[in-house]
Amino acid sequence: MSKSLEQSGNTTLYPALVSYFRTLEASLEAIAEPRKSALNQIAQYIEKKINAGEDVNLTFICTHNSRRSHMSQIWAKAAAFYLGISQHIRTYSGGTEATAFNARAVAAIERAGFHIVNPGGENPRYQVNVSENSSSMICFSKTYNDPYNPASDFAAVMTCSDADQNCPIISGADLRVSLPFVDPKLSDGTAKESETYDERCRQIATEMLYVMSRVKSSE
Repeated sequence: MSKSLEQSGNTTLYPALVSYFRTLEASLEAIAEPRKSALNQIAQYIEKKINAGEDVNLTFICTHNSRRSHMSQIWAKAAAFYLGISQHIRTYSGGTEATAFNARAVAAIERAGFHIVNPGGENPRYQVNVSENSSSMICFSKTYNDPYNPASDFAAVMTCSDADQNCPIISGADLRVSLPFVDPKLSDGTAKESETYDERCRQIATEMLYVMSRVKSSE
């Protein structure tokens, strides 16, 4: 695995995030082979871009850009920070329609160790931080082709089957990968709500860490 940030002298993640990632490292090989196949496609895309001296744009897409796509965007960037390759990687998210970054998903991200500022409003532009001295990720619900997101030269990672089926073509994408996650929304209002969101959060974090750990830079 690449040298982690607490060893590299670069921006250091919050200690809670470092601890979280360390607990995931032993779980990477347990990921099911069909999932690994999709994750390896993303890793190879990242590696090719970095070794060509190009920036990497990853756009995670689900129907409402409220839960899974945001979690994926955030964990992908955090995993890149953890493994010291974040300077090359930009992460985005979008939906086939815009709603809001769901408060339950925000809470799960906070429980994992991110620091989040909520400016309020109907569709808040949450400021998500991985460390004290890094720029905030600005996370809000938007369509995948919103001007905030790249219009070309990006990998489209489809994090829900509905979006995957309803968007046969993602204009401008030079890679499309199907990586659906079960929607934690199914647990909303139940006794298992927090547990389900935490489980999905952990799965996404594990798989994004797997992706970044497979990137071999020639630098």
